[in-house]
Amino acid sequence: MKFHVVTLGCDKNTVDSERYIAELAAHGAEAVLNAGDADLVVVNTCGFIDAAKKESIDAILEAARLKDSGRCRMVAAVGCMIERHKAELVDAMPEVDLFLGTTETDRLVAEVQERGLLDDAPLLAHPGVRLYAGDVPHIRYLKVSEGCDHGCAFCAIPLMRGKHRSFGLDALVQEVQLLEAQGAREVNLVAQDLAHYGRDVRDGRALPELLGALVRETGIPWFRLLYIYSAGLTDEMLELMAREPRIVPYLDIPMQHAADSVLARMRRPERQARQRDKIRHVRDVVPDLAIRSTVIVGFPGETEEEFQQLLDFLDDVQLERVGAFAYSPQEGTRAYDMADDVPDEVKRERLERVQELQRHITGERYALLLQRPLRAIVDRRPTAPGVPAQARVTAQADDIDGVTWVVTDAAPGTVLEVTPTEVVDDYDLRADVIRVLDTPSAASVPRPGRQLPVAGTGAGAAFGRPFSS
Repeated sequence: MKFHVVTLGCDKNTVDSERYIAELAAHGAEAVLNAGDADLVVVNTCGFIDAAKKESIDAILEAARLKDSGRCRMVAAVGCMIERHKAELVDAMPEVDLFLGTTETDRLVAEVQERGLLDDAPLLAHPGVRLYAGDVPHIRYLKVSEGCDHGCAFCAIPLMRGKHRSFGLDALVQEVQLLEAQGAREVNLVAQDLAHYGRDVRDGRALPELLGALVRETGIPWFRLLYIYSAGLTDEMLELMAREPRIVPYLDIPMQHAADSVLARMRRPERQARQRDKIRHVRDVVPDLAIRSTVIVGFPGETEEEFQQLLDFLDDVQLERVGAFAYSPQEGTRAYDMADDVPDEVKRERLERVQELQRHITGERYALLLQRPLRAIVDRRPTAPGVPAQARVTAQADDIDGVTWVVTDAAPGTVLEVTPTEVVDDYDLRADVIRVLDTPSAASVPRPGRQLPVAGTGAGAAFGRPFSS
């Protein structure tokens, strides 16, 4: 059987898709790059906002059409949107063969076998808990926990992913060792809030201990922290970042707004003064730190004065990057019962104003990097003679923060020292190569004595990876 996986939404979904791929491959299935060549198409959905739901529904319907025009015999819709809306989707989309929510992730193989596509294939030699299916295998993601305990009024993630549960530290170390054996050079740690790692277990092992173990037990040159609430940025955590060059100086801190009145309605844990103090503190402790955040405009009741407070805040604190979204009500959240009283045209106008302000700020922040020696990682070779290679400096996370163009024939995953010479269109950089700092191994092999993770079973596990206990 040949299969294809479509992944939508966040990097945590990327991790889940890699687990689906590994599980199917372990039972004799073959992954293909083109959905039209697949017997089974799996659509891993996102249900975070309305636009994501529409994209997910469109992808499911597109996959279902392949049952008429291609070789496809089965379509499976899985993930967050299915967890929230399974009953209504089953009624509305009879052309889809299988719906599995986030709490049913272990059932895919059995359901496919039941439909005769795998012929009840036994578990073969397992390739490990995850297999990569993209085109930049040196960039990987590590999901350190599942679920969320925050009660933000606008957010449906706890309804889709459940309460926060940390994965076992030893299992995570083994997983990164597997990623390294598969060629990983940059591992991005992801969760709904990285700062909550270990809090549910209270065994004394939190995010600093996990990062320390990953640095000791692997040779990965770059670790990056994505999505961590500022309350979890303890001095211990920041001092570890400051002294350990393999933890890149980059933080993704979701703030969502800056007006205290809006933050209170959002049920966010911090207020503007605390946000300012934290930004000032982390920049004092961690040299050359880049900060990314996300904000929401048009939340119920947002006045022009409150929106202006957000603009003034962004102008004052000068974050390197900000992702902005227009509010959309999500059924089941606390904000859903609030009057969605900001007109759509006002939301769009405010979104454009935030994006335009931040575009200029990002260009100014990147200009401060010019003529300074920086580390960069090569992502893609030149696509044609005379075309520069695509890389990223430490201030640029994969896929969301722009790129750095360099002239080099170094292999993807190579770490360089570069000097930026130009800011391109506010979001990208052009740089000269000074020297090579670190190169990928000719062959990625596990270190002697490592026991790499394989498929797991039983209670207390998520996709073969045990929760802490």
